[in-house]
Amino acid sequence: MLGHQQNTPDFYHTHARKYFEQTRAIDSSRFLGVLAHRLPKGATVLDIGCGSGRDLLYLKNSGFCATGLERSAKLAELARKFSGCPVIEGDFTCYDFSSLRCDALVLVGALVHLQKPELGPVLGRISQALEQDGLIYLSLKHGNGQYRNDDGRIFTLWQHEELEKIFTGCGFVNLDFSRNRSAMNPHDTWLGYLLQKQDTM
Repeated sequence: MLGHQQNTPDFYHTHARKYFEQTRAIDSSRFLGVLAHRLPKGATVLDIGCGSGRDLLYLKNSGFCATGLERSAKLAELARKFSGCPVIEGDFTCYDFSSLRCDALVLVGALVHLQKPELGPVLGRISQALEQDGLIYLSLKHGNGQYRNDDGRIFTLWQHEELEKIFTGCGFVNLDFSRNRSAMNPHDTWLGYLLQKQDTM
């Protein structure tokens, strides 16, 4: 195990402009279409770890009321300008999500730096923002263990079966599952999930 890297969040502040340019042009419909097709127009969506604001712009253009949450102040400002959506500056590991009410939550790659024991508790905290019949779309990287990128960031990798156990333990049912090659790195595979609380079915 590589362990938790305290400086990983600082990467997104120090390299905000570079990260913005690398990610803003990716086609969000490739992975968020499955969520968009299930939501009514005007639905409220919170994009957690919104990064460049790319997905915020897609959600807004799809007819939803989209808000972002981003830890990096520099990325938050870039996301506001790019998407035209409000962006809250906050850390999802300690933010009070119980004060929000959203029809859907989006976590596209937002949880990739968490260690495996952290995923369930963080999902439980974040899901406090959901309306009773709300949905979560999230994506995580496929593989085993962890790896350190050339830029120093540490990523946790997952198998589908272990994620299903965590989701079930958190009270979610999986409505949709996908595997997609990364648009940035063809060697990476993303696992995508559309989740809903079991007790709301």
